[in-house]
Order: sequence, then structure tokens, then C-alpha cells
Amino acid sequence: MQRDEHGDRHARTGGAEAAPDPMTGRLLDRRYRIGSRIARGGMASVYEATDLRLDRTVAVKVMHPGLGDDNEFAERFVREARAAARLSHPNVVAVYDQGDDDGTVFLAMELIPGHTLRDVIRKEAPMSPARALAVMEPVLSALAAAHRAGLVHRDVKPENVLIADDGRVKVADFGLAKAVSTDTQHTATGGVLIGTVSYLAPELVVSGRADARADVYAAGVVLFELLTGTKPHEGETPIQVAYKHVHEDVPAPSTLEPGLPAYVDALVARATARDRELRPADAAVLLHQVHRVGHALAEGVLDDADLTADLTPIRMRLESAEAPSPDDTAPDPFEGRDVGDMTAPIRVLETPLPPRPRPPTPVDQPPRRSRKGLVLLLVALLLVIGGGVGAWWFLDGRYTTTPGVLGMTQKAAEAALEDAGLTAEVGDPAYSETVPVGRVVGTDPDPGSRVLDGGTVTISLSLGKERYDVPKLKGMTEDDAQDALSAGHLSFGTTTEKWSDTVAAGIVISSSPKAGTTLRPDAPVDLVVSKGPQPVKLKDWVGKDADAAADWFTAHGLTSKVASTEYSDDVADGDIISMDPPGGTTVHRGDEVSLIVSKGPELVEVPSVRGSGIDAARDKLEDLGFNVVTHQSPGSLGLGFVFSQSPGGGEMVAPGTTIDLGLI
Repeated sequence: MQRDEHGDRHARTGGAEAAPDPMTGRLLDRRYRIGSRIARGGMASVYEATDLRLDRTVAVKVMHPGLGDDNEFAERFVREARAAARLSHPNVVAVYDQGDDDGTVFLAMELIPGHTLRDVIRKEAPMSPARALAVMEPVLSALAAAHRAGLVHRDVKPENVLIADDGRVKVADFGLAKAVSTDTQHTATGGVLIGTVSYLAPELVVSGRADARADVYAAGVVLFELLTGTKPHEGETPIQVAYKHVHEDVPAPSTLEPGLPAYVDALVARATARDRELRPADAAVLLHQVHRVGHALAEGVLDDADLTADLTPIRMRLESAEAPSPDDTAPDPFEGRDVGDMTAPIRVLETPLPPRPRPPTPVDQPPRRSRKGLVLLLVALLLVIGGGVGAWWFLDGRYTTTPGVLGMTQKAAEAALEDAGLTAEVGDPAYSETVPVGRVVGTDPDPGSRVLDGGTVTISLSLGKERYDVPKLKGMTEDDAQDALSAGHLSFGTTTEKWSDTVAAGIVISSSPKAGTTLRPDAPVDLVVSKGPQPVKLKDWVGKDADAAADWFTAHGLTSKVASTEYSDDVADGDIISMDPPGGTTVHRGDEVSLIVSKGPELVEVPSVRGSGIDAARDKLEDLGFNVVTHQSPGSLGLGFVFSQSPGGGEMVAPGTTIDLGLI
């Protein structure tokens, strides 16, 4: 893989690294399995990685060791990464995630298989103005979206413009330069220059402060490079180049590529004005000016004085008006004429050239003309002219330029293509964050591309912003809910488990955002999943009142039933003899507890022994399990017979009850 010496390269090219990388094979944040390194730059290395959670291939940019050691930098990095992640645009490399894994600060991004704009410049520059503007259009569209969101890129350069294998153009590394450069001194003579010096705006060199106009300056330098194949300022050291940005204007592209329209020079001059007040306010304004120039090119306008004057920075117009003529004493040949009417310079020769002498013809020999030679000469001329015309026709003459119709309605685009001698065909529609529904979002071939005269241009109409509703996930299993999110072009975020008395374990209780919410593609949706009923630790109720136990079970979401009642000599009537599950067991709400409740001791009928002798009465009562005590009744005669008993005969008492006998 080749890498430009001035910066990173994100696009995957399939090259192999010469030495093993310690990051390869590492698992970052327990989610990203790092594969081979695909690019290395001054601040970070980029790896192809697998997102194990979502099972997709991503690009992971890992900051070089040392940058992540500074807590303040890490905080800035997270802040800028979050801002970049909120930027959703078809021409911006999507930021999926950011993290810090034990000091390794990283970004997870969209992987763009393809190449960079640097590769295009090497192969195609210098390119035609129409082609250069067609390349810049998606770049400026991405920057315009960022500027509307309050983001400044600060490191616009060809290495940060990725071109996918399918032709999509993506701008990468939003916010990264700011995260690295905050609180860092930037001067032309000391400190650190963040960004590639060839594309630095003068104010970044002088003070380090930047707004959207710094990105406009860098975009203008990139446009100059597309038009000429070279950078506007060169030097032996970066400081020399930075000095030139501050003190020298970017030259007109036509000085290197003669024949470029003056309004193209003016467009570059406006974008790269050293005084940022003279530049377009942001990329959206520059994109509008690019469209104006593109329309002039598509219509074949060689010179447009009004457009040139409108684009030329005021200071340059004043300097041009005040510049003295080469010879102040010579009369101005254009004095009194409207300069705006002139379409080409006029050259005046002060002294006519003398006529070329003709060779003398002998008087005695009249000139002879060869008809055969003249015919051959004419035939040769016709062949040359015909061949030239044929070559011109096959190589260039039968082609025209695809006009720029982006943003137009279908009817207006078809009319513009028809005026250009082309046929419009409506292709598959596409989503767009910036182009309204029903307007042209893309063409095939691209604007500015060559197409056969009378050929067909396929236009793609915008479906508007791509949005999807969160599906109803409540009642699904967690796996089914994740599948539903993937099928609905959304991504799974996190799962929170919650106890539920009504929803079975593993079933989705709710989602955040809730069902029906409209989201961008791949937006994360969090799930709340049931853990089932909350467990309860049983209190031991053995030997305690069964009614009180039943109330406690009900209050804790349990049910209870009395499985049986039994006599017990040890447990009082109405108290619990045993429980199943036993006390101390962990159960779940809704579970049932089975109880055995005491009926107290089993009762025995006391027989009547009145009138019986004491010995017979004692034997009878003790055989039934009673205890016997005696006493002499008042007025006892000492006969030894039972006169009274307590409890009395016929009463039901517990075994072991003491029977008191009165003797007479």
C-alpha cells in the first residue's frame, strides 16, 4: 500500500505491511477485533477490524501511543468524536463509535474500500475544469453539512477525501485535527502546525484559530491542484511553505495551464484569498459559486466578464484597476472602450515587416507547373485534413459534457439535458440528507464528465432523508428483537435487564426510543428485557400462626395453601407444623408455598370413675394416658372410694391431662 508522506490514507487498497504490527489481533473494548493495518499517518494508524457485536467490517483509527496518555486530550477527542458522529451525510465517512481501551484511544468508522483523491491527482491531474468541479462538488457538499452543524474540519486535503470502488466520494477525519490542536501554540516560526502545511489557511499559520473559511481556503487549494497537477506554494521546509501562504497569493491556475477561463481563475482566487473576510463565508457559499462556474462551463462560455468580476476578490479587482501600463507615455489603444466587451487581447505591430523577395524568373524560360504534383499535394492535404477531422471526431468531437443538473426537479433536469443534446433517463432513486424529495441527487455520467453527443444520461431522484421507524419489539425475545432492528435498518444498542412479575424472562419489556419513533439508518435502539419475577427469600413460619404467614406470603407476591392439618402434641392449634419450600429458600413471585397446620394435640374422653375404688379408678385412667392425683373430700369417712373427679366423666381432654380424684 502506498501512503502520501503528508497524511493518512483511509481507503483499503489491499497492500501488505512489511513488518508485523502489535495491534493486529488485539480485541479493543471487548468489541473490535483488529485486523491488518491499512494506513499510517502522523497522528494515527488505520486498521481493518471486525465489529463482533454487529458482525460487520469497520475501519478503526488508533491514535499513536502518547496522544492517549493525556487525559485532557482524551476528553477533547471524545468530545470531537461525538460531534462528528452526529454528522450524517452521504459524503461524510460515518463515525460509529469511540473509546479508550487502557490508554489506546480509537475511533470506529465506516470502511471505504477504494482509493484517495491523492491517487486521482497523480493519475489524472491536470484535469479539465468541468471534471475538477465535479470532483469538488461532493467534497464541498460534505463540508457544507459540517459547517451547518457548527463543525470545522481543519485538515481538508486529498488524503482525507476517499473515493469508493463504486464511485462514492467521502470526506474523513472531521474533528480530529481540532482534538489534537486545541490549546496548542501555532505559529509560522514555532510550535506545531496541525494539518498538512500545503493546505493551511494563513490564519491557521499565524494564530491557530480557524472557522469555516479555513476549510474553504483548503478546498480552494485542492481545486488548484486538480486544475494544475501541482500545489500552489512549494518550499524546502514546511515553514517556508507556511510563510508563502501568509505572504503570497495563490497564483492563477491559467499561469500553469493556459486556456482556462478567467472566471475559473477568479473562483480559485476567491476561495484562496489570504484575507479570510474576502473568502466565501462557508462551504455552502463556495458550492453555490462552483455551481455557477459549472453552468458556464457546461454552456461552453469561454469568457463571462460579469461572472469573473463577481467572483474576483475586491482587493484583486482594485489592484488590477490601479496597475500602471507597461509604458506610461504610450497612448492606451483601448481608451474609451468598454473593457468588458473584449474577449481576447489585441496585438499591434508598430512597424510592418518588409515583403519577402521573390526569386527571379528567367526571361527565356516560362515557369512550368506540374498538374500531377498539384493534384498529389491537394490529395495529401485532403487526407491530412480528413484524418485530423476524423481523429478529432472520434476522440473529442462526438463527445459533449454532462451538464450539472444536481438539485433540479425532474422536469428541469430533463429540459437541461435536452438543451445539451442529451436524452434523460430516470434511474433508481436514492436517499439524500441534503437534496429535497423529487429533485436530482445524482447523474450517470457525473456532472462534467464526457458523454457521446446525443447519448443518454441517467438521473437519480432523491427520496429525501433516509429514515426508519422503530418496530414494535415488546413481547419478542431479545434475539428476535435484534433481528427485527437489523431488518429495519437500525442497530442494536444495549440491553438493560429488569425484574417483571408479568413478563417472562428473556422477553422484551420496552425499547428506547419507543416503537414508532423515526430514526436515521443504523441509529442504535436500546432494549429493556425481563429477568422474570423478582426472587423472594422465604421467612421461616414453622411454629407460628398460619393466618399471619398467609398474609406475609400474599404481600410478597406468593401464594400459599394448607396441604393438611394434623394433631400435634408440640405445636399449638392453628400454628404451622412445616412448610414446603422450607424457610430460607429463595423463590420467585407467583410461586406457591405448601403448609401443614397443627390441630393441636388429639383429645381423649375422660371416663367416669365415681363410686369406683381408688385402685380400680387409677388403673383405668392411667391406661388411657392420664395422670392421677387424689385428695380427701370434706367429711371423708376413709372408705377409699371415688366421690368426685375433675375433669369430669365425658369431657374431652388431651392425653397426659391430670385427673384429680376426690375420695370419701
